[in-house]
Amino acid sequence: MTTDTEALDAYSRVVVSVAEKLGPSVANLRVARRGTGSGVVITPDGFMLTNAHVIGNGRRVRASFTDGSDVQASVVGVDPLSDLGLLRLDTAAAHPAELGDAANLRVGQLVVAIGNPHGYAGSVTAGVVSALGRSLPARDRTATRMIDDVIQTDAALNPGNSGGALVDGTGTVVGINTAVAGVGLGLAIPINATTRRIVSALMRDGRVRRAWIGIAGGARPLPPRIAALVGRDNAVEVVEVIGDSPAARAGLRAEDLIVAIDGVPVRGVDDLQRLLGEERIGVGVALSVVREGEPREVTVRPEELSSR
Repeated sequence: MTTDTEALDAYSRVVVSVAEKLGPSVANLRVARRGTGSGVVITPDGFMLTNAHVIGNGRRVRASFTDGSDVQASVVGVDPLSDLGLLRLDTAAAHPAELGDAANLRVGQLVVAIGNPHGYAGSVTAGVVSALGRSLPARDRTATRMIDDVIQTDAALNPGNSGGALVDGTGTVVGINTAVAGVGLGLAIPINATTRRIVSALMRDGRVRRAWIGIAGGARPLPPRIAALVGRDNAVEVVEVIGDSPAARAGLRAEDLIVAIDGVPVRGVDDLQRLLGEERIGVGVALSVVREGEPREVTVRPEELSSR
């Protein structure tokens, strides 16, 4: 039988291992006229991921690492509606972090937050995944959008942790810490297929174009009868329909279950966002929906989000 001491030692070994592995990849960011935050190096040639709200409209950023190095970084692009920003260090970094996949997380799983709260570089806190599938509002000058599938953790986060790494027990980055929602309640943007597409768009174009239909939603397991009817176990439940949006004009309602877009299955928010790429802007899209237990088709014409 495992003793309390042995269990504590095993826990400590994981946290120490993760801290040693990720510490060199996480920097303290100082943005002119904005303050401080954190960032995570994600490529060998010096691309660094952080929060859009850490960068703001700044263009001059300094990145300080735990080895004492202090490097100038340039802003590649920001995407306020995912609260992600991309920097590039003027000097290539030797310690990129490995990006994981938040889709594999489970509630109760150990996670470690690494960042720079209150300017204390390389600070480490540990906790668990408290909940998955949370939503967080994000806003730019023209629109508000819900960031879906946000990770909730009780790993202590404080001002300055924003943009830092949320890491699993293997030392891979599963989230970018973004908000302190209360005592013992921190939120992180998940590393998933949507996040990777946003990062790729920022690398390529410095911006992200989105097709927008105007809903907030979350993944939901389907009842057995409906699952058998549509041939899949999960869908996206519409939680809110934004007024005067394409979804509202098309007659989409709260509690509708979106099971497919143009015949392609939708099992979660990540599928929905992936299928609403920039190529769908201004094009009629067929949503397969289950409403009050009955399937139906709803045609929506997405807009470009930034045009609102």
